[in-house]
Amino acid sequence: MTSAPHHSSHGETLKAKVEQATGVKLNHCYQCGKCAAGCPVAADMDLTSCQVLRKVQSGNPEWEREALMSEGIWLCLACETCSTRCPQEVEVPKVMDYLRVEAVRQNLAHPKSKDILAFHRAFMDSVRETGRLYEIGLVADYKLRSRHFLKDVMLAPKMFTRGKLPLLPHLIQGRDAIKRIFKRTLGSKP
Repeated sequence: MTSAPHHSSHGETLKAKVEQATGVKLNHCYQCGKCAAGCPVAADMDLTSCQVLRKVQSGNPEWEREALMSEGIWLCLACETCSTRCPQEVEVPKVMDYLRVEAVRQNLAHPKSKDILAFHRAFMDSVRETGRLYEIGLVADYKLRSRHFLKDVMLAPKMFTRGKLPLLPHLIQGRDAIKRIFKRTLGSKP
């Protein structure tokens, strides 16, 4: 006998939140495993894409928490190999994106993912402020967040001389609109 899905303190399961935010119908996944079989980083994941989906499908708060605490959601490359292989066309990268934001919001991001999270935040900050990627700003922000001050530092002169690191950001028009989009979709957290 199976029990009814457990609901979060707000009365809504993580599954319902994911579906509402992404438009992905999680019940379409019937656990065939083709997504994980084709994933280029599945071997390094603590939970593969289909395992994460199953935990979120369950409605069980403990399993939902395990999905949010997974390192696998941070290792996803969003390459869409999984979605391409899926016979049900489940868009796994959309789910993984949502789960990363939710893991940060709930302060559940996997400890081994701190460098990935530092890069993610630096990237989002760069786009929020300039409207596009500003490489030097991204690198500086990432170095401060990750504390990897000297790692890869010798690449900078080569990249600069090849024109890959402009000193000033290219600011797009409509940056205020981008900031409003960030605020509306992510609140104060990148």
